[in-house]
Amino acid sequence: MKTLGYYNGTYDELEKMTVPFNDRVCFFGDGVYDAGPARNYKLFAIDEHIDRFFNSAALMDIEIPMSKQELKDLLQDLVKKLDTGDQFVYWQCTRGTAVRNHAYEKAPGNLWVMLKPGPISDGLTPIKCVTEEDKRFLYCNCKTLNLLPSVLYAQKAHKAGADETILYRHGGRVTECAHSNCHIIKDGKVYTAPTDDMILPGIARAHLVRMCKKLGIGVSETPYYMDDLWNADEILVTSSSNVCLRVSELDGKPVGGKDPETFERLRSALYKEICDATEADKIAVAV
Repeated sequence: MKTLGYYNGTYDELEKMTVPFNDRVCFFGDGVYDAGPARNYKLFAIDEHIDRFFNSAALMDIEIPMSKQELKDLLQDLVKKLDTGDQFVYWQCTRGTAVRNHAYEKAPGNLWVMLKPGPISDGLTPIKCVTEEDKRFLYCNCKTLNLLPSVLYAQKAHKAGADETILYRHGGRVTECAHSNCHIIKDGKVYTAPTDDMILPGIARAHLVRMCKKLGIGVSETPYYMDDLWNADEILVTSSSNVCLRVSELDGKPVGGKDPETFERLRSALYKEICDATEADKIAVAV
């Protein structure tokens, strides 16, 4: 199969899949999701992604219709059905199926999975970003399906010929990006926004923080602001499929490029971590 969609036990190529009209996602975006990369048919950091998925569901009072282990087993089985082992793997749970009504009856949700080919970026190519005021609500720590603001922010970047939009709250505090986390390097140290309700606690962000500590690079999980962003030695963007990218242009102006050594230490170590964890199984050859 080239792509795969799954809905409550039924699966097929994406273009052949259908879902019930009354799934609450259609009316309210009522659900949570998570996603991550697979390489050589191996899901990277799958336990971390599933833990975050279940946490998001608990915070939104959504009942996932299987256990963590059952979901892990299902995803690992589904990735094996695609023609390529390098994939983007996405899954979501909506609150359920019912005639449209804001209030809901508690019941097991609907589980969706989507798989498509997708390589993991090695981070060697710099990206361009634009900035925009962050006007989202304060459930950013939950990976919900209410993504209209992110869609609009991503479209702004696209129309500007950029790759991502970096967001800031009123007062200038930098939060994250439309679909990534954002960090800066200044004087050899990494600064990243704290994991409060203004950002998603990214899996790639967590790996970045741990890698900083492993390499002896100072890391501060404290708020930073637009002035800090513009004056940073490097601006970094991380996500599960783009483990560590460097920003070279912001709102049409050059930025970063002042500490390539620290960036490269982090980029190469993080990319190696993924490659080592998803190395292809060796096939024994009879002699």
